[in-house]
Amino acid sequence: MNISILGAGNAGCAVAADLTVKGHEVTLIKTSHSMHEDNFEYLVANNGKMTLNEFGKITTVNIHKVTRDISQIIGTDIVVIYIQTGYHEQLIERLAPYLTDNQILLINPGYLSTAYALKHCNKNIIIAEAESSFIDGRIIEPGLFRVGFRNVRNPIGIYPISRKKEAIEKLDQMQECFTYLNSIVEAALHNPNLIVHTVGSVMSIPRIEKSHGDFCMYHEAYTRDNPATWRILEALDEEKMNVLDKLGFPRIRYVDACKFRNSLDDEIDAKEVFLDYAEMDTRAKGPTKVDSRYISEDVPQGLVMLEALGEELEIDTPITSSLISIASSALGRDLRKEGRTLNTLGKENVSRILNDK
Repeated sequence: MNISILGAGNAGCAVAADLTVKGHEVTLIKTSHSMHEDNFEYLVANNGKMTLNEFGKITTVNIHKVTRDISQIIGTDIVVIYIQTGYHEQLIERLAPYLTDNQILLINPGYLSTAYALKHCNKNIIIAEAESSFIDGRIIEPGLFRVGFRNVRNPIGIYPISRKKEAIEKLDQMQECFTYLNSIVEAALHNPNLIVHTVGSVMSIPRIEKSHGDFCMYHEAYTRDNPATWRILEALDEEKMNVLDKLGFPRIRYVDACKFRNSLDDEIDAKEVFLDYAEMDTRAKGPTKVDSRYISEDVPQGLVMLEALGEELEIDTPITSSLISIASSALGRDLRKEGRTLNTLGKENVSRILNDK
């Protein structure tokens, strides 16, 4: 298949290389000049050469095309967005003129960005949203990505649901262990960063500042010795499940969604799956500063969206709202004004998504 990936950061480069290994013709498109410029220049100069180090197994491939030209999405079967969610609307608006009928736009992760596609694109496309990145890890030097983890299942939602069968036939060819949800909404609310990044980082703000970059949220905020932090996570998770329940979707806990993505062992306890994942020695340090994506992305793009849905559905979300307010105070700016509300997403677009069953 011909697949274009927008976003040449950690996840975009890793997935571009992985899909190349699987025999696909991949076009990797850098959408900004903000990060990973040295890696991008290396790829351009070396014919797209990218190496994956997966626990000592070394695989090197040449990505078919590496460019900044977003018009290169024309004619590709699947267009994958792999950038920070705070920039989704701007990118989708830029992409809209180049999207063509019957392409699949796969947004990973989504956080309900389908609404932006409905706002800016009038093409007859299929939209898919994934819960989380297929591969976790970091670019450790130009052209070299160290894999930290790979999901065993990747749940995604499809819009419109009437084209789900058609979408599955194409998406399964990516060989990314997809499982298919009942709605885009489930994918948006089961984004793990909504729960784990926000609680772990907001509650660790003093430690992040004190450590001056020597902090690993997964190793410090989420251990078997941190029951109070875990209770906060569960309280936030309960608010998320209340929203899902009101919308007619299953009440799936964070740990159960995590286990489904990360483990094939039906016998192991779901919380243990997460704690084992958190303890892995391949976990990268971070956040290294308070104003990082763990807070500045996942609070306005995730928690503000959850709060907005709660208000619309008349569901109390005190933990969600408190975390937003604390994070806003810590950063000295109103994250609600930066976030995903029903107005910024477009009420009519959200309504179309919620009614697509």
